[in-house]
Amino acid sequence: MTSANSKAPVGTYEAVSVHFEDLDAYGMVHHNKYPFLFERAFNSYLNRKGFPFGRASGSPIEMIQVVRSMQLTYDAPITRLGEIQVQFWLEHVGRTSFTYKFVILSADRATVHASGTRGMVNLDASTLRPAPLTQDLLDFSRPLMSDELLATLEAREAQSASPDGDVPGI
Repeated sequence: MTSANSKAPVGTYEAVSVHFEDLDAYGMVHHNKYPFLFERAFNSYLNRKGFPFGRASGSPIEMIQVVRSMQLTYDAPITRLGEIQVQFWLEHVGRTSFTYKFVILSADRATVHASGTRGMVNLDASTLRPAPLTQDLLDFSRPLMSDELLATLEAREAQSASPDGDVPGI
């Protein structure tokens, strides 16, 4: 996917490995392993960006996100071990939730193996109920947003900062 305004790729690409245990009896990646391929790519990105994992890591308590939904569409089987590419980006940011889109690609990015979405909800640590996304999380996530999503988020932030709730000049 590319941003309509910039024509540059949206989000990021992460290389991950397909392992022997990912294959089924037919020598193809088993359908239930595709979410793990996305998860490997996502965690690799977070590690590379210095995101702390787990409460023992000093991660802020408000940084508890859980999966609310997952949707996958399979296009072409992965039939070999080795490196593949996963592209992902934020498609939607709400008050308490966000949605990632992802594409699982061949190593050369020429073949789409699968694509999907993953909805996440930010939870309050004490109540385990949905809680507003923190500014730190939004700032951390900006590199994964399209120009359009950034503009929408900035307009929403400007509206909430306005004393009467209206976007200045609109």
